[in-house]
Amino acid sequence: MAGTTRRGFMAGTGAAAAGLAIAGAPQAAAAQEPGRAVAVLGGGVAGLTAAHELAERGFAVTVYERRALGGKARSMDVPDSAKGNRRPLPGEHGFRFIPGIYHNLPDTMRRIPFPGNPNGVWDNLVAPPEMMFARSGREDIRLPLPWPGHKPADLTLDDIRRALTAVMETVANLPLHETAYFVNRILVFLTSCDERRDRQWESTPWWDFTRAGQMSNDYQRILAVGVTRNIVATKAEEASTRTVATLLEAFAFNALGRGADGPLDRILDRPTNEAWIDPWETHLRSLGVEFRIGWTVRELAYGGGRIAKAVIEDPDGVRRDVVADHYVQAMPVEHARGTWGAELKAADPQLAACDLLDTDWMTGIQFYLTERPDILDGHLNCIDSPWSLTAIAQAAHWPDRDFPADYGDGVAVDCLSVDISEWDKPGILYGKTAKQCTREEVAKEVWAQLKAALNDTGKTVLRDSTLHAWFLDPGVDGIGTPNPTNEDQLLIHPVGTLHHRPSARTAIPNLYLAGDYVAVPIDLATMEGANASARLAVNALLDRAGSTAARCTVASLHREPALELLKRHDRTRYRLGLPNALDLG
Repeated sequence: MAGTTRRGFMAGTGAAAAGLAIAGAPQAAAAQEPGRAVAVLGGGVAGLTAAHELAERGFAVTVYERRALGGKARSMDVPDSAKGNRRPLPGEHGFRFIPGIYHNLPDTMRRIPFPGNPNGVWDNLVAPPEMMFARSGREDIRLPLPWPGHKPADLTLDDIRRALTAVMETVANLPLHETAYFVNRILVFLTSCDERRDRQWESTPWWDFTRAGQMSNDYQRILAVGVTRNIVATKAEEASTRTVATLLEAFAFNALGRGADGPLDRILDRPTNEAWIDPWETHLRSLGVEFRIGWTVRELAYGGGRIAKAVIEDPDGVRRDVVADHYVQAMPVEHARGTWGAELKAADPQLAACDLLDTDWMTGIQFYLTERPDILDGHLNCIDSPWSLTAIAQAAHWPDRDFPADYGDGVAVDCLSVDISEWDKPGILYGKTAKQCTREEVAKEVWAQLKAALNDTGKTVLRDSTLHAWFLDPGVDGIGTPNPTNEDQLLIHPVGTLHHRPSARTAIPNLYLAGDYVAVPIDLATMEGANASARLAVNALLDRAGSTAARCTVASLHREPALELLKRHDRTRYRLGLPNALDLG
């Protein structure tokens, strides 16, 4: 588990004044000590984490963010949606999901003060009591998520009937030999040594590892596609077995209460900015962090073996040279690599390797309803939907918010937040991919796919008459035209990705990388990965600056002690060129 807070260290450390020189503008005050001015390029989870850790250690930090703090994790106001004294309707890039396998991010959250919370914004996390696999044309598989102290969801007799029917249908349609084979594949991975995972399983697609091509449709939909496209946001035919199985392993131990920070599923008890991002900004400002919002990084200028300056465009479109002692680049990889010139890439080949990393679309849409849908208290996964939809009705999980009194025009009583993970397959309404649809067509298509998954067994969950409004992430642009774009893409994990991910420490002595694409203990593009990468970047900076400050703790995923002997045995077999002892092929 992540280490304790650094408040003891902070007690004797004052925040340093800003130490960045900006050409064409008054020079900021010099840092208290030479070599302690840091430009953090990007204000998402990685950038804010880096700023947090550095400010606690007395560095002068300025964060440059092109759009809004929080990045893909932020919530946002729906334009022109507020009436009276209400807040605008809450929109978001996608709903938050903070499972118990996370340790680094919760540690940071505990160190962000929030009024009335002894554990800071971490106390704003709540645990949904259930989840569901929504099947089209069949009863949905509704699963409890038990955790000590949590109240199970209320069930009616009809709910129980449907749950039993769903289980029996799944058992009947998933042949016993296929279930046994999948269990064996999981055991093979659990007992595989690190070398086999990093090489053999990293180069093996999940689809091939599980022999999905030879199995039933239910096996493919639930065990191959369901855990890759919907959760890892990548295709089962391409996804690295190491990435997919590592995630399943972590979730399995989380469910068993092994090495977990908390319940398997946790969400925030109000919109993300209210619960987390805004308090974080306030806290960082109190530590002396400065923010430049609307500033876009255009280039990292390389010279003399170092980053000589960052060329950053201000909100007025004027390019300015920002000079700092250190640069922590905390931008998404698709934006960061556009700032690296050929000379910089040549100086550190791992930057050039980032061109081989793939990103894809996983984007959210919110539906504002005039009635609370009778779905479930938790996340649902529409595993049969062509666009791989996942969703959650949020108002029930926001106990301190009266949705119609607090948001919008007082008509909407809930927000059904939906993530679209597949943008390149035809839908059921128009026969077009999401990228080929207009924004209005995307909304209608997603709504139709939700109804197909939820209104299919005699129970009407979603009614057209209750749909008040919708909001699609504004980062998506040009859909329905030949050139659709998405400002907020997600790193995906086809085979070989592990070996192209850079370390936080670069060969450039004053450049450090932070972001969900950086190599970290959790092999998945997540907020946890972004947080961990920032900690590694700060540690590298502290080393090069010769700082005596305490290093950031970086927690790894749980390693089950009972499996270590079997992994050592497998390491011997792997080095001899033999398969895992449990591998039936």
